[in-house]
Amino acid sequence: MAYSSVNVHREEDGDGDHLISIPKVKLQSISHLADYLPDQTLQTQTQTNPLGSNPFYHAVPGFYLSAGDVVLRQSTLDLSGAFPSSTPPMAYLRAGPRKQIYFEPGRVRAAIVTCGGLCPGMNTVIRELVVGLWEMYGVREIFGIKSGYRGFYSFEPLRLDPKMVDGWHRNGGTMLETSRGGFDLHKIVDAIQNQGFNQVYIIGGDGTMRGAVEIFNEIERRKLYVSVVGIPKTVDNDVGIIDRSFGFQTAVEMAQQAISAAHVEAVSAVNGIGVVKLMGRSTGHIALHATLSSRDVDCCLIPENEFYLEGEGGLLEFLERRLKQSGHAVVVVAEGAGQDMLPRTESQRQERDESGNPVLLDVGAWLKAELKSWWGRTHPNQLFTIKYIDPTYMIRAVHANAPDNLYCTLLAHAAIHGVMAGYTGFVCGPVNGNYAYIPVSEVATAKNKVDTRDHKWSWVRSVTNQPDFLTT
Repeated sequence: MAYSSVNVHREEDGDGDHLISIPKVKLQSISHLADYLPDQTLQTQTQTNPLGSNPFYHAVPGFYLSAGDVVLRQSTLDLSGAFPSSTPPMAYLRAGPRKQIYFEPGRVRAAIVTCGGLCPGMNTVIRELVVGLWEMYGVREIFGIKSGYRGFYSFEPLRLDPKMVDGWHRNGGTMLETSRGGFDLHKIVDAIQNQGFNQVYIIGGDGTMRGAVEIFNEIERRKLYVSVVGIPKTVDNDVGIIDRSFGFQTAVEMAQQAISAAHVEAVSAVNGIGVVKLMGRSTGHIALHATLSSRDVDCCLIPENEFYLEGEGGLLEFLERRLKQSGHAVVVVAEGAGQDMLPRTESQRQERDESGNPVLLDVGAWLKAELKSWWGRTHPNQLFTIKYIDPTYMIRAVHANAPDNLYCTLLAHAAIHGVMAGYTGFVCGPVNGNYAYIPVSEVATAKNKVDTRDHKWSWVRSVTNQPDFLTT
């Protein structure tokens, strides 16, 4: 870690106002090739950044960033009391071009791989990595690794160029194909070494980032001239530290269509209920943001907030009251919500997917069955209609919308600049609106959960008037 020399102190100006200086900053260091490679090895490829002579880039003052350009992890501080000097705010290196680069573009062989599930924007990231490397730095050896991590040792790399990837951003999914699992550290690093790759761009979620940590550590152990960068991808928005993951805004936008359909179905029936299941294995960000965006949702159920059905303050009591008031209701449920309530066989409890995660049961289908059973018991002679909509694969398989496409472009360029500057074992992403370089080991273990104590969840409660489901 590096620290600045500015300390916290208070002063009074002429009007008696308290002035507080900026506290010293704790800079999270990023690994660099120079940390483990000898100087004579680095000197063979180190040179001045060619962007300065590129006619399409105007290297005006401030164009190149320095080690002093940082991004604060937290943008707000409570200055009502004395700031504890022992805990200075965390900061990360700001992403962007550096004046010195540690790769001779003519010697670069770059590999791009996509892992895990689908997410809007994956093809945009691939496209912009290829175009950015080609157009900004003059790299001509760019390869796609097919079918995730196993593709390093199972398939021949696919040569990529700007003409080939030109329209990829208009397609959902990943043109490189993807898969879960298949992580064999030594086979992967052997393939990187044997293929002569010296830049590796890894696009994936937290499990993929954990694999990237191992790949980086092994490359460092072997003292290879290879930079590794992770580009965090998760439609659930559950990667920690960064503001949001690419594809998330598209997912929320697409979720509106499902919620609107459920609302139409519910309004058009006597005692109609629409149930919409949205993605969110361990976090409820899509459900939360879709609820706030829609305003047609009567109850939002997420993994971070347990709920129950029967009794005072339960979901059934709430829906009974809502049907009496308005004649219809819409329930949005994240796929990971209420999993502890679903009946499971012993084999189902032990079941894991290819990434090692517990296999989730269909909470939406279970909830639909429970609501039908409840109504049949308590209102045997009254009309009741329930429609269940599961748009999961429709949402994650579409191409990115305009804001996500822009985000993916900036993300890809930030990754390229960092790798060309010799940084390795890092992730790039927006922190408080500014792109930063973060150690991949930190991102791999950080989770972005919905904080049910913050204002955003309070807003959900105020919009829906749903119960808090507290049992005490």
